[in-house]
Amino acid sequence: MNRRSFIKNSALAAAAVGINLGSGGLLASTKIHNVITRKQYNDWFVFDGLGVLYDINDPTGGIQDNWRMTDRLKQELLASGLDCYRQTTGAPFPAYPGDDVFETSVSILSQHHKLIDANADVLTLVRKFDDIVQAKKDNKIAVTLGFQNSHTIGNNLEHIETFKHLGVLTMQLTYNGQNQIGGGANVSPRLPLTEFGHKVIEKMNEQNILIDLSHSGERTCLEAIRASKVPVTISHSGCRALADFPRNKTDKELRLLADKGGLFGVYFMPFLAPDSKANSEHLVAHIEHAINVCGEDHVSIGTDGGYTGIDDIDKVRQSTDKMTQHRIDNGAAAAGEKIGNLNFMPDIVGSNQFYLLANKLAERGHSTTRIEKVLGLNAYNLMREVWR
Repeated sequence: MNRRSFIKNSALAAAAVGINLGSGGLLASTKIHNVITRKQYNDWFVFDGLGVLYDINDPTGGIQDNWRMTDRLKQELLASGLDCYRQTTGAPFPAYPGDDVFETSVSILSQHHKLIDANADVLTLVRKFDDIVQAKKDNKIAVTLGFQNSHTIGNNLEHIETFKHLGVLTMQLTYNGQNQIGGGANVSPRLPLTEFGHKVIEKMNEQNILIDLSHSGERTCLEAIRASKVPVTISHSGCRALADFPRNKTDKELRLLADKGGLFGVYFMPFLAPDSKANSEHLVAHIEHAINVCGEDHVSIGTDGGYTGIDDIDKVRQSTDKMTQHRIDNGAAAAGEKIGNLNFMPDIVGSNQFYLLANKLAERGHSTTRIEKVLGLNAYNLMREVWR
């Protein structure tokens, strides 16, 4: 069954046997569950819709002067079982007067190319879908580059093609604020996709760019999903029905995304809990809600974080507070982003996070087939479809 028809068919089947999709109806029995073995897990394709290479314990981020990763960062990355992740690049924050976001984005792109080249023994840049397949065969981690704010293109549609040639295969239309394309999560949810935004989507479709609607406002999100001729993604977000933050998506957005063949990625962020103190139970709850609304073929993960363990939680709290204050000061912070938050879940962090999640889902009665889809197979299929 293809991803586009899954929701319709599963809903009909559920109705026939009296299952309520809104109350956990798609969940398997919790009386008997599988244990995901390491061998089984290692055979899967594991994808993170938004990650970053850094060591949270290291002031340098685990990147040495010659762009080489430290041994620890490399070892924990490899131990995670990750096969592919999307790296944020470009200039994500609002531009200040006089800033040249195009020039800044090219510079940051160059830095990420240097990072990948310097660690070519474990990393490979994705320029086309086949590069992901080859990286898996070579036991390397495929890195896809993506923007979190398409204000980088300015008012020049040709910049989309330019950035595509520089390796940017995913473009998020807005960050938290408003730009020339539409509205973000921090501004009015009624802001529409602009006339220029419609042209941007048409150009991105033409260039086989994967459109990302994370951080978008509701109306911009819905109109962008409808405007795109190919499936889009919301790579890192949560479910508004469970935690009412602007960064999370409504069921209306989730349903339309799935109906159009798209993919929803749940992040490992504080916004999964109403008090912004999320743990793995919140993560599983959001994944399950997304499955019930979208269907299992349309759900994935996007951590919005890293892959190393935590040595000193108090020290990390201090550094996180500094970063949060910086984001608040420059206008990049989202509603609910506040001092005292941790931008990860203390009980599911580090190189074992994906394997632990797989078994937490198994304990809840989810099938191995479904868990494999959520951990990466759904993303694999979407990238294969869009990056043709």
